[in-house]
Amino acid sequence: MSRLIAALVVTAGVWLPQPPAQAPASTVTAAQLTAAIDTLGSFDFPIRSAASRTVRRAEAGLAVPALVKAVRDHADSYVRYRALVLLAGFGDAATAEVMAEVIADKNDRLRAVAYQWFERHPDPAIVPRLLEALPKEQSEFVRPELMRAIAAYGGDARARQAILPLVTSGLDSFRGEAIQALGDHQATYARDAILGVATLDGPLQEDAILALGKLGDPSIVPALADLQQSAPKDRQPALAAAGCLAGEDCASHRAYLIASLKFGETNAGFQPLLRGAAHALSAIAASGKGDRDALNALLDAGVAASEPSRSSIALGIGRVALYQPTFLLDVLEARPDVDAACALVRDAFDMFEEDFEEELFYVAIRRAYWAAPAESARRKAAERLIQVLEF
Repeated sequence: MSRLIAALVVTAGVWLPQPPAQAPASTVTAAQLTAAIDTLGSFDFPIRSAASRTVRRAEAGLAVPALVKAVRDHADSYVRYRALVLLAGFGDAATAEVMAEVIADKNDRLRAVAYQWFERHPDPAIVPRLLEALPKEQSEFVRPELMRAIAAYGGDARARQAILPLVTSGLDSFRGEAIQALGDHQATYARDAILGVATLDGPLQEDAILALGKLGDPSIVPALADLQQSAPKDRQPALAAAGCLAGEDCASHRAYLIASLKFGETNAGFQPLLRGAAHALSAIAASGKGDRDALNALLDAGVAASEPSRSSIALGIGRVALYQPTFLLDVLEARPDVDAACALVRDAFDMFEEDFEEELFYVAIRRAYWAAPAESARRKAAERLIQVLEF
């Protein structure tokens, strides 16, 4: 990730990013930065949020050393965590060194962020340390991030040997995370193991079906067709998404999912169908190809929906935002209802506990804001996201 030097100015009560060329030499003083870092762990959410905004608007040459020091030395464990998340957003060269350090830290949250970082910033030298941590890391919110990191190193035989057995052994919650990670990283070597799970009715079947589609391997299509004949009704949306992702008649599968989403929204008692269709459409929209029709269908339905449908649809939109932030912006800039669409993203982020991913989302949107021409639809859409999400 390139080094980000950005400041923020107050516009109508909302922080907006200011480009480095126009930023004053010291928008945030060292004293203000220190005070903000010290309040990153406040119990009061508005205070925590304001502190994060202050750190983000600080000049990188001032903020990065202060954040590194906070990660290493601060007495408040939550401040250390939030400082590490914000440091990841700056993307400074010092970040990788700090991330490598905290893999051995006693603070669970720090280790989780480090694993997330090394999933996205491959470093072959870190693989032995990831594998060494695998037998020890059993925390329900840290082990999944470690497994995802290991799955990202599929080119290393040691990583493949470590992650593959986790598809079929261990707690179901961890198995599901391993399966999803392998799908996201297109681990075709795991095809047969995942297919074995996909053929069994149970809590992991949907994860396995979607993972098969994400492998992007057309040879899986016949197996998906067989599953369509035997799988329960509530697995059919996942099978449609998997077929689309594997390259089989995506238009027909997408049309079925959009129709299912509309039917589930307008007919009481069909919430499972709606949730399945929203999840499936989000998987298609968040794929590397980016599917505008899938995302627009979610946005159209979400803007018009009431609870509980709205929350299920918002979660799908939020997943797209985290996986493909600039693609989300591509779609938002062409919509007439940008404010309502941005509100759905906000609702999803309120339900998530994904601080690291959200921080990277903020970085991507701020960067897109300043890359877009002034008064362009893209800049206006980015500005509304910044204002509605208050970052």
